[in-house]
Amino acid sequence: MKPQPWKTALAVMTVTALLTGCTAPESGGTDVPAAQQPAGSSAQPEIVKDAVIPASDKSKSPTAATARTDTVVVSLTEPGGVFNPYFYQNGYDGNVTSVMFSPLVNIDENGKPVPDLAEKWEISPDGLVYTYYLRPNLKFSDGSPLTAEDVAFTLTLLHDKAYDGETDLTETHIKGGQAYKEGKADAIEGIQVIDPLTIRITTEKVNARSLLLLGGQPLSKAYYGKNYAPGQLDYLKSLHAKPLATGPYKYDQYIPGQEVRFTANEHYYGGKPKVEHFIYKTTEGDATQFFQTGETDYSSFTANPDNLDLLKQLGYANINIYTSTAYSYIKFNHSKAPFKDKRVRQAFVYGLDRAKIVQAAYQGYAQIANVPVSPVSWAYTEEGINPYPYDPEKAKKLLDEAGWKPGADGVREKDGQKLIVRYFTTKGAVSDILIPIAKENYKALGIQLESELMDYNALLARTTKGDHDLASFSTTLLPDPSDGVNQFSSKAGGSFTGTNGYSNPKVDELIEKGTATLDLAARKAAYAELYKEIAEDPPFIFLAYRKILSAHNARVEGFRPNGYTGLSSSLPNLEIK
Repeated sequence: MKPQPWKTALAVMTVTALLTGCTAPESGGTDVPAAQQPAGSSAQPEIVKDAVIPASDKSKSPTAATARTDTVVVSLTEPGGVFNPYFYQNGYDGNVTSVMFSPLVNIDENGKPVPDLAEKWEISPDGLVYTYYLRPNLKFSDGSPLTAEDVAFTLTLLHDKAYDGETDLTETHIKGGQAYKEGKADAIEGIQVIDPLTIRITTEKVNARSLLLLGGQPLSKAYYGKNYAPGQLDYLKSLHAKPLATGPYKYDQYIPGQEVRFTANEHYYGGKPKVEHFIYKTTEGDATQFFQTGETDYSSFTANPDNLDLLKQLGYANINIYTSTAYSYIKFNHSKAPFKDKRVRQAFVYGLDRAKIVQAAYQGYAQIANVPVSPVSWAYTEEGINPYPYDPEKAKKLLDEAGWKPGADGVREKDGQKLIVRYFTTKGAVSDILIPIAKENYKALGIQLESELMDYNALLARTTKGDHDLASFSTTLLPDPSDGVNQFSSKAGGSFTGTNGYSNPKVDELIEKGTATLDLAARKAAYAELYKEIAEDPPFIFLAYRKILSAHNARVEGFRPNGYTGLSSSLPNLEIK
């Protein structure tokens, strides 16, 4: 999302896929046959509860797995190769960077801020001044010291006028930050290095997101800033594939199409991890097969009863079922003429049998999403929210009111334009179910849906250019409710996947209101009002909040995946038994 917290604080979804068209890495697990559910029904199926299911027989571990005595292998969809938390565009690169880059302030399994590289912090009574106290003797993975100067350099870099990444620190309103960005100052006034272990940041506006935004992953000034000159950042591109960081593991090698290799960081402040080697296996194929043969130690799977039964039968699998903080959605291209009219967008929501899709695809391991925040969040509420039950007659009426009338061939027309929409997504178990249902639903309304399948990088590139009418995505893990709505702000410039022209002044106002205070009750009230407004003027078709089904070989201890931090928080504690 854009603007985003610094990426480790954001806790990108580890292992589980970003796309609704790919609910496990490259269709891991078996495809699910479409369920039979009568049209017009929006009833939620019974939702599976979160659970931890221990292995029944650890001795059944495959030989290929037990032979690895110093290496843990985790499955991951192919990354893009930009391993810098401030420049990647591919969420899977975020998974890779989360292994290597630690923030000053992280979040725990409940989304609560916790110390990481900073052992503590202070916020002034007026909520404008942040003081971070670094742990003593911090080092980067090459053994060089990490000090407050590195933090100051990183904050400065992210204010550079040439910075075009997705981390937008301007919303923190650091004093003097805008002047530096505009070239009117040689330094940022509000950034003050008190001593090597202390940095104080003065802001001009209260923002509930600032603690994590300012307390992100520091870059080495000596390494990333060696050739730094204001307005000239192209030199950093040569370092994207040679990361230097502070996390539990350090970069070793990336073999495109196969794997990303890491080695335990002996300079990690929490102590060198007990497992010497960590690998993200990126070879395309069946994640279930890789886990069964022992080629991987950890994977996520399409969450459904068949896969749960299969994992139980393996015997050696420790199984986790937990609720993701992400949500999936179909985004409109608001720059296209039909979607400038909210009645058309409302019709597309009413006219899609989301209940049928969610039940068929997840079989109780997901629920319909109606607001842009997960049910596990403190900000979740659907009180007073239009749930948009499947109602094709209501959808037809809205399309009629918007001036889209059925043509001779049954496809609606307006001003000589037919209502033919292009839907982009990725190949996977969910898209196999969603596409035929959507085509049938929309055909009944007089809408011709044309689908196109592509890989994630192509999907991202083409939707950024605006080639689509509709496209499927999922958010990354969302530690704060603001992370799920900031992409709707016209002031923030959209999201990393782009809203392609959505603009609503009241939405902008409520998004700002949701972060303009540190009072939790006031924030919750602002978000409740915001959810009602975006239900009336939908930026997306919200699809689902899903359960994550993951499993790891019981010979590896320490995996504690959760909906806020995914897998990343487990890495320092892994141990092979």
